[in-house]
Amino acid sequence: MNDSLPRAAGQGLAGCHTCGKVAAVTLGRCPRCGSHLHLRKPNSIQRTLALMAAAALLYIPANVLPIMTVVELGDVTENTIISGMMTFWRQGAYPIAIVIFTASILIPLLKIIALSWLCLAASGKLNPSPNMLGKIYWFTELLGRWSMVDIFVVGILVALVQLGNYMTITPGPGALAFAGVVVLTMFAALSFDPRLLWDRLEILGIDPSPLKKADP
Repeated sequence: MNDSLPRAAGQGLAGCHTCGKVAAVTLGRCPRCGSHLHLRKPNSIQRTLALMAAAALLYIPANVLPIMTVVELGDVTENTIISGMMTFWRQGAYPIAIVIFTASILIPLLKIIALSWLCLAASGKLNPSPNMLGKIYWFTELLGRWSMVDIFVVGILVALVQLGNYMTITPGPGALAFAGVVVLTMFAALSFDPRLLWDRLEILGIDPSPLKKADP
């Protein structure tokens, strides 16, 4: 392992999480914006795992409970995310069905699994190779960039509500659970500190350079 380059944490320097200024952690607060200085995000793993556990609990009702109740000319229909996706598929609207499946089912599940896996690796429960760790972290970052695709489903619901007297749409409990999953996974991604992965590799005496190269 190459130790020729000093690390900021080893020098007692911390980057402000608000404005990015590097200052001595002993100052306690950032001299520029006054935010608290920390070498690493406090309780990052615990917070991320707690948010992931809550998101996983909400993921089931988000896909099982009705996300909307449609009243069309006196005909009442309750639709879950899965049933709505299947309806679009049977009607030949394959692109919409694929977008709903990807945004509402696949991406939230992959984010929960990937972030939980990274937390286990950062806490020492798993000891993956740097190459695998770098690929998983890159994949998590890629999913984070597409988090707003989830809102596409909500946008469809809002558009349908504007159809007037012909059709009445009432959001169901599944919509609230789905919104909870989206918000919790976004907060979990923000609370996770990837530098903990590098710290763990250095404790194990493994060169973390492949992981750093994968960090966008």
